Amino acid sequence: MSLSDETVTTFDDRPAPRRRGLRSRRRFAVVAALLVIAVVAAVLVVSARGGDDRPARAAGAGPVAGGTLTYAVAGTQVSLDPAVAATAVTGLIDRNVFDSLITQTGPDTFGPWLASKWEVSADGRTYTFTLRQGVTFHDGTPFTADAVKATLDHVVDPATKSAYAASLIAPYKESRVVNDHVVEVTLARPFTPFLQALSVPYLGIQSPAALAKPVADYRPVGTGPFSFVSWEKDKRVTLRKNPGYASPPAGAAHRGAPYLDDLVFEFVGEDATRYGALTSGQAQGIAGVPPVNAARLKSLPGFSFATQETPGLNYNLYLNQTRGPLRDVRVRRALSASINVDELVKNIYFGLFPAARNPLSRTTADYDAAAEGDFASYDPQEAKRLLDEAGWTKTDENGYRVKDGKTLTLVWPYWAEGNKEQRDVLAQGVQAQAKLVGIKIERPTVDTGAFVSKYLIGGAYDLVDVSFARPTPDVLRFAFASGNTYAKAGGNVALVKSPEIDKWVEEAAETLDPATAARDYSSVQREVLRQAYVVPLYTPVQLTAFSAKVRGVAFDAQTYPVFYDAWLGA
Repeated sequence: MSLSDETVTTFDDRPAPRRRGLRSRRRFAVVAALLVIAVVAAVLVVSARGGDDRPARAAGAGPVAGGTLTYAVAGTQVSLDPAVAATAVTGLIDRNVFDSLITQTGPDTFGPWLASKWEVSADGRTYTFTLRQGVTFHDGTPFTADAVKATLDHVVDPATKSAYAASLIAPYKESRVVNDHVVEVTLARPFTPFLQALSVPYLGIQSPAALAKPVADYRPVGTGPFSFVSWEKDKRVTLRKNPGYASPPAGAAHRGAPYLDDLVFEFVGEDATRYGALTSGQAQGIAGVPPVNAARLKSLPGFSFATQETPGLNYNLYLNQTRGPLRDVRVRRALSASINVDELVKNIYFGLFPAARNPLSRTTADYDAAAEGDFASYDPQEAKRLLDEAGWTKTDENGYRVKDGKTLTLVWPYWAEGNKEQRDVLAQGVQAQAKLVGIKIERPTVDTGAFVSKYLIGGAYDLVDVSFARPTPDVLRFAFASGNTYAKAGGNVALVKSPEIDKWVEEAAETLDPATAARDYSSVQREVLRQAYVVPLYTPVQLTAFSAKVRGVAFDAQTYPVFYDAWLGA
């Protein structure tokens, strides 16, 4: 479909330039309703540490200022720069430090933030942003068009070594400062996911003065409600109230400075320890409530529990189809058919996490339930038949398949620092079930350095497990486009090289026709399941809990908790 002959202006809660069909809009309405319910539920979530020196207040009174909220998370911070790191922990923390140009208000709608309005050219290649005035960075630098240019240029600069952010704006060409409060961004080609990309914390606007400093002296400096204080590696990050905060996004519950004095993110990898920190009052909130403790927590007085299904890529097992036995699609499909995903997920997660049959979460726009028909679901007899057909007809003394004197062995590295949600336990179940059909899975334990250099970049793996939160179907391009390997800041860890998939994801990203985009995204979902490049396992669900004195916590479109409106009650 050709581009519109008219310039499209997008601001407030109007949809992005690309519209979707009736079927998609109905699905969006359901998703939007779920998001609204999640936010409302989150606002009702409450928690706080007792014994602080906050003023006493009458029950039912409005928000009060003061106090420290400690939030414990399972992961750890690997970089302070959102343009560099790709982890969920980075997004969670940096959302409080950095404001974005725009905010995502629904599955396909956006509102003003640091940009008060914007226009898109008729050819879809130029975005002109009018910026808020009177906004200042934490270091005193005024927010102007120069900051937008510096931030976007920093993201795509090869020296930055972006692990994710650069892939979100792959067609970025240049930014031109029109004046202090107008910036023109030019893309090499039309790219409809651009607005959504600009809403995420990884593209939060940074102080140009901070970016100009040597890498060794880097500190995150944004315009957000909290400013950076300290990072104690593998322990915690501490943020402090920005008293001059004047740039909340559309839809914020209040204006001005945040209520909390300090916001502390504690890195607590052990589930039982994190849960104990909440129930003992050492932390006022935790991410990743252990599923085994969820029912108990719901019954405890003085705590609140919330769940939100995460949009984007499910927790999937990606099959490196460029090496060893997995070059053969029959072996890939056999592995998929050997895994009883429903049983494993149900038993480990107590029904809190939905078993997946699609790489895309069902809360993501253009999710296609019909694609599940191409998934090689649990059928051990079919798995054995496929292995026989592929020539793996013999077995060794341990029951593993053998061909040409070699055992059918797959390497699945275990990155202990990144383990969460009992994924190590789930992996043990996958190992055991694969063994029953004769597939051996090895799980070498590796540290972060080896995991990145030897495995993700070096390619010395057969299987990699990962999930990725992003509320847009463009995440399929991130995961399966041939140019989006990890070494190029992408998520194509299956190392897929498919001209058809490349065509579909690029067309979907460029078209203004919703039917074309939906068809392309459906085709990708079907093809990656048909070729068994991926084995979907479960949809990540944000299981968060707070004690009964924290008020006003909401969740954004990526299901990150937002603490700007949070306050501590009596």
